[in-house]
Amino acid sequence: MIILGSNLNHAPVVSIQTSGEVARTERAIIDPADLRVLAYSVTGALLPKTPQLMRIADVRELSSMGFIVDSIDEFIAPDDVVSLQKIYDLQFDLLGMRVIDQRRHKLGKIIDFTIDTNTFLVQQLTVKRPLFRSLNDTELLVHRSQIIEINNDEIVVHSETKVPEPELHEVVGSYVNPFRKAHPAKQPINEKE
Repeated sequence: MIILGSNLNHAPVVSIQTSGEVARTERAIIDPADLRVLAYSVTGALLPKTPQLMRIADVRELSSMGFIVDSIDEFIAPDDVVSLQKIYDLQFDLLGMRVIDQRRHKLGKIIDFTIDTNTFLVQQLTVKRPLFRSLNDTELLVHRSQIIEINNDEIVVHSETKVPEPELHEVVGSYVNPFRKAHPAKQPINEKE
């Protein structure tokens, strides 16, 4: 299922053990290398004041109730998993990032994104256009396949998509004018008399 990333902000986290809400999500922890949501930072009355993360690997299900986990013991500190701590320390946030094309033209800033809930990969970026370009269209959707580069300040996308050239195909049974063919007809061979 594809869902807007903003729908998962401040989403409830429900524990099977307590049969109730134990936390709320704050922000997505996204790996900039492949735009995969690895975890969410969470807060709640039952949680310590130090930063706590809910890894996507520990989520049992994402339903209309929110994220469902086994228990509150599933939450971890950022330094509990070394690979996750490196991503957490980057403080990478898609929202507000500039999007430019290969020619360095500004396309706008990211205001939202869509996530595939099966893989938690970011599929599309919703880009708010600059004021002078927003007269024609206010938002632009950028698919992940269009992304060329992600750096600290901006995301670079392809300048334009190539439209395939139309191909002409002969229809079976259609009339072909022999005088319009690219190859002229061959001269008959003269037989010896």
